[in-house]
This record gives sequence, C-alpha cells and structure tokens, in this order.
Amino acid sequence: MAKYVYPAIFQTEDVGGYSVTFPNLLGCCTEGDTLEQAIEMARDALGLYIYSLEEEKAPILTPSKPEQTKIKPGQFVTLIDIDMIEYRKKHDNRAVKKTLTIPAWLNVLAENNNVNFSQILQNALKEKFGIHESL
Repeated sequence: MAKYVYPAIFQTEDVGGYSVTFPNLLGCCTEGDTLEQAIEMARDALGLYIYSLEEEKAPILTPSKPEQTKIKPGQFVTLIDIDMIEYRKKHDNRAVKKTLTIPAWLNVLAENNNVNFSQILQNALKEKFGIHESL
C-alpha cells in the first residue's frame, strides 16, 4: 500500500457538472455536480479501483505523465492523489481475528495486568509501519 497520483480527465458536461475518467485505469470513472464534488468523487473512485487491485493482488499500472495525456476541447487534466492507508482506515475497518502464540509466562503476566491483547498488537503494528493517528 502506498500513495498514488494519477492524471484524470475532466469533461465539462452540457447539462452542468463534470464527468471524470482515468486514462490509465480502464473503467475508472465518476462524475460530480461541481468541480469540488467531481474531485472528491474522483479520489474515491481512484481509491476503490486501487483497493480492488490490491485485494486481487493484481498489478497496479504506472500512471502516465499529465503532459502526455491527450484531451479534447472542453476537457482538462487534473492530478488526483490517494493515500491507500488512509483510504483503508476509512473504508475497511472490519475486525479480523488472528491466532498468535506467546510464551505461557508472558501470557500469565499480561492477563494478571489486564492487558488488552488486541489493542497492544494494533499499537505495535501501527508503530512498526509508522502509522500515526490524527486527532
């Protein structure tokens, strides 16, 4: 998981609003009534697309350079970024059961001190990967 930045093509629609496509990501498209909404929807569409690729362990294509993106009249290119750790924290916060093994003496010590094993493991993994919770 990482941060990704892809060029997106925004098309001004005759009926108002914007449609958005990602030239590097087949079928990744969305729309918004305002430019702000279209950018927000584009970020969500990009996150969902990459999330699906990560879940399937499929390759994630390298984005093209914005200046190499071909556009038509009425279109413009904007870069859309997504932080997949933040995206997963927001959209995939389901609990997953894990079985682990520790020495019996450590288990007794932890239980005698009312240690929450799940919380300790979560905190240790966040520290290991440099994930800091924002307030």
